[in-house]
Parts: sequence; structure tokens; C-alpha cells
Amino acid sequence: MPERSFGTRMIALVGPGGAGKTSLAEALLFAGGAIDRQGSVDAKTSVGDSSPEARARGASTELNLMSFDFLGDRFAIVDTPGSVGFAADGSLAIAGADLAVVVIDADAARAHLAEPMLRRLESLSVPHIVFVNKIDQARGQIRDLLEALQPMSSSALVARQIPIREDEKITGFVDLALERAFHYRLGKASEPIEIPAELADREAQERYHLLEQLADHDDLLLEQLLMDEMPDRETIFADLTRETRENLVVPVLFGSAINGFGVRRLLKALRHDAPAPDAAAERLCATGTSAFVFKISHGGSMGRLAFARLFGGSLAEGAELKDPNGEPIRVGTLFSVQGDKTVKVARAAPGDVVAIAKAETVHAGEWLGSGGARPKADRPRSNYALAITTTDRKDDVRLSTALHRLCEEDCSLAWEQDEMLHETRLRGVSDEHLKVTLARLKRRYGVAVDSRSPRVGYKESIRSEVTQRGRHKKQSGGHGQFGDVVIELRPLARGAGFEFSERISGGVVPRQYFPAIEQGVRDAMMKGPLGFPVVDVAVTLVEGSYHSVDSSEIAFRTAGRIAMAEALAAAAPHLLEPVHRVTVLSPSHSTSRITSAIASRRGQMLGMSTREGWAHWDKVEALLPEAELQGLDAELRSLSQGLATYEAEFDHLADLNGKLADDVVQHVLVPA
Repeated sequence: MPERSFGTRMIALVGPGGAGKTSLAEALLFAGGAIDRQGSVDAKTSVGDSSPEARARGASTELNLMSFDFLGDRFAIVDTPGSVGFAADGSLAIAGADLAVVVIDADAARAHLAEPMLRRLESLSVPHIVFVNKIDQARGQIRDLLEALQPMSSSALVARQIPIREDEKITGFVDLALERAFHYRLGKASEPIEIPAELADREAQERYHLLEQLADHDDLLLEQLLMDEMPDRETIFADLTRETRENLVVPVLFGSAINGFGVRRLLKALRHDAPAPDAAAERLCATGTSAFVFKISHGGSMGRLAFARLFGGSLAEGAELKDPNGEPIRVGTLFSVQGDKTVKVARAAPGDVVAIAKAETVHAGEWLGSGGARPKADRPRSNYALAITTTDRKDDVRLSTALHRLCEEDCSLAWEQDEMLHETRLRGVSDEHLKVTLARLKRRYGVAVDSRSPRVGYKESIRSEVTQRGRHKKQSGGHGQFGDVVIELRPLARGAGFEFSERISGGVVPRQYFPAIEQGVRDAMMKGPLGFPVVDVAVTLVEGSYHSVDSSEIAFRTAGRIAMAEALAAAAPHLLEPVHRVTVLSPSHSTSRITSAIASRRGQMLGMSTREGWAHWDKVEALLPEAELQGLDAELRSLSQGLATYEAEFDHLADLNGKLADDVVQHVLVPA
């Protein structure tokens, strides 16, 4: 990893799933001479997507790191997953990149799939260009694709090329800045050709349009155009570079990663347009020698590794930096990363992406060294959950350690112990996300689990007021047990919780036993007559009796439990179900289908508005029972080409009656 004066530039490949980011990374490596033969995702021979889970799925399940040299410049590539279930793994790496390449399909109907990423890059102020992949399969017009994309970008989309077609098939391109034409050659650099005569007029029009877009941010260029003066190439390229780096324009190129079409032209654009690492350091407010950690990995034989990008100076093994708490930390072994391969390096240069061993106190999103700002991860909601149990109880301790490590690697994973329902819950973005996680859990840590849908947090309450006596009397030689209480039970308003009071006179129950009686009442509320915890009730102790020898705290606790259990059964118990407030963000063309889906799940619409700052997106708010949330995420995505997302938070408990309530109670009393 030779040190260079310019520094390694980090390029993030981003975009929707299936667009061909990993194939493009493979093509870049091949064009740069880092590999002798271009591999294939379908054939499972690519440098990226090398994990067993990614190979089995045929798509990225984690970010891929790789690097190469091209014409004397060094590049580090971060290939990020496009599927929403795995996209969080690359979200921090994007923030640390010098430039992002948004890879999309050559299909105007799928252009909207790129909008979330375009918005994300704008919010991070990361310069970016668009690479239209699979151009050899394009059937529509490039101009239609750009028109569909433009409302999704605050910056102007600038077409750098126009296609050359032969029999409706794109076989090459005209570079508008160079004013030169090229013919594609499979796996090789494109061959220069004369601009086809039938494209001469269009080339002139499109090139002038490109200059007009650049002139919006360059008064001198605008003056030249108004005077009908044609600027020289150096001026045009300088403007393209400056305006790209300043996020004023988004250049658009096209090609085919699998065939190698347009890849070298993309590389040359990266050489000229990608800023030096100093620009990213300034954007991230990094000072001094600092390492931005964007991912933690526990996989492989190297143990815990912190993947980081270096700014401000070089770094050697054994160097001392400050950890996020300001404590000194000695840097362990440094590794360069090429897919699933790691190679030990003695020193890392500015801009390099390395894996650092023994950085135990740093986490993803934090800094080693003097540091800088902590970018916010683009973390999708972990709406999908599974209740998991180990198939072998001896693995229970190992399970918690393994889950902690998996969650440290993936910010969109979370796990929790639900003490009320006695469940270990694993939360993720989608069913597929959790399936891959469970596969990793078994492969890496040898922990196999059984999984099922989590239980719903049903509760129960009462409708009637009841007065009930509870007596516990037991004689078995020596001191016996005696407790006698009378309680009044009444319902409270929804959400009021639980109240306990006493109205004892004459000392019929000594005050010292009141806490034990309350605890007995609470014991009975843990599982009411319908089988669920009881809420929103008030209990008043009004009468009772005691024995000077046989009464005790345990006796009165038992009496309180007996009285409460019988009172609950007699007070018209009924079921309550948790209801969540749901906010759905969706493309407008999918909103009607989504509102119908919500209604079919017993949802209650609260309102709909446009999504602030997003063209052709809606925000839908509704109330939805918790029992109906399972599978909602997958349904919303299927109705919106994978774009709709939702957030849900508990709102209130609502009465559940009729057959639905009967089915719930029957399932609890007679488990399936």
C-alpha cells in the first residue's frame, strides 16, 4: 500500500438492489489491473459478495471493501448493499467517502428507486455521479430516464454522454465534453470512432445544453455562451470538476459493468472529479491524524476488527491515538482489505481504508485520534421481529454474546429480553434480514435457534365493581397460617394503571400486613382469568381479620391473591389489545394501495399529507393493532417496489371483543 502525495480516494458504490454495484466493483478492479480476470456475481466468483450468505442469496448482505490503482492514482471502493434489509451496513461508510457513484438501471420506470439514496447523499453533502448500468439492455430513451430522475435531485443532472444506437441497440457513446465518439468492445477499452453523421446535430444540441447547465454556476462561461463563444475543453473540464465536487451538478454516465462497457470512461471521470481526502476531512470536521471507524467486524480468524478511513496523516502499527473517551489507545495490526482477503501492512497513508485490530473501545461512527463529527447512520426501522430460543439450552450463554457481536456489526439489528412475555426477541429490517442473521449466528458461533412470531402484548381489565373476600387458613402442626381480607375492586379509566388503598378501621387488619396484601393483589394481576396481565383497576382493602399467632406476611399475601383472583373473575373481565400509531412514507403512486392494506388490517386512518421536501411522496398516519403489524413491512414494500417504510410506536390499549377476542383467549387457554 504505497503512500502517495495525493492520498487514496474512497469511492462508495450505492443505489437500489439489483442495479449491479458489485458487478461494477468487479469491473473497476479488472480495468485497474487489480485482478487478472473479471469475476461474476451469478457464478459466485466475484471479489465482493464472498460470504456464504451473500453467495447463497446472490446479492450483497454486507459492505465489500477493495482497492486498486489506475493511471497512478489509488482508489478504495466501498460496495454497499442496495437491499433495504442490509443497506444500513454501508450507511456510515458513505459519509466518509470522497465521492459516491449511484448505480441505477437503464429503465425510466425504475428511476424512482434511486430517490432515497440521492436524498441521503444530498443530506450528507457527499459529491456524487450517476452511472446508468446495463445500458446494453436499455429499450427506452436516456433523456426519459434523466427527466424521471431530475425531480429527485436538488442538483442538476448533467448528461456527459449520448448513446450511439445500431438497430435499437446501444453500441457506443459520444462524450459531450471531449466531443469524441467511442465504440464498445467486450472486456476492453472502447475504440475511438468518428461521430456518426446522423448524431452531429443532436451532439451539438446536447453539448450546448451541458454548457448551459454548467454556466448556471459560472458567470464567465455564461458570458462566453451569450457572446456565442465556444469555451475550450480545459474550461469545460475544470467546471465539471469544480461543480461536481461542490454538489452543484451530478454528472451522468452509462455503460455495462458485466461487459466492461463505459467502465474506463467512468474511471477517468473518478480521477478528475473525485476530491482529495482533505475535502472529506473538512466535511467531517476531522483534525490532525484521525481514523473514522465506519464498521466493526467479528468475522474471520482476526477477531474484532475496526474498518476505518485515515485522515490527516499516516498511521503505523503500535502508534498511540486517543479513543472516543479521550483515553490513549495503542493501534494494533493494520490490514488492507480486498473482499474477504486481508493483508498485513506496516503503515497506512492519508485516505487509506484499513482494518485495525485491538481497537476494542471504539464503535462504528466514532473516531480514533483527534477526531471529528459523528455522522448519523441511515438506520432503517427494525420493524420485523422474531422470538428465538436455542435448540440446545446449553447455548443460552453463548447466544447473548453472539447476538451482542452481530448487533455491533449491524446497526439495524437489535435484541431484547421481554420479561413480561418471557421471550428473547431479535429485531431486524425484514424477514430476509433476520434469516441471514440467523444463518450467520449458526455458521460463526455454532448457535442454532428456533424462531417464531413474537407474542402480542395483550392485557385485560374489568367492567364491573366487585367486593370479594379472600381467606387463607392452614394448620399443619405448630404455627399455622391465617389471613383474611375483603377488597373492593373497580375499573379505572384506560391508561390509569393500578391503585391500591385501604379503608380499615378498628385495626381488624394490622397495618404491617398492608404491603403483603398489596403484593398478593399484584401477584393475581400478573395473569388474569383470561390469561393476560391485568391493568387499569383500583383495589381498596376494606375489611378482614387476623390471628395473633398464625397470621404472617405470607399468609396475608396469599389471602390478597385469592381475593383478587376471585374478584377479577366476577368483575366482567375483557380483553385489551395494544394499538400503535403508524406513520408510513410512500411514493404517491403507491399510496392508495397502501391505505387499502392498512384498512384490511383493521387500521384506522388519521390523516395523509405530502412528505416534506420530497416530490411525489406521501405521509400516511393511522392507528393499527399490534397483532396486525407482523408482515406489514413486507406488504408495504411489495406494494411500492421496495420503497415504502413505516414507523410504529405504542399509542393505547383498546377493547377487543367478539370472535377475535375469543380466538385469542382460546389460543392462550388451550395452546396450539
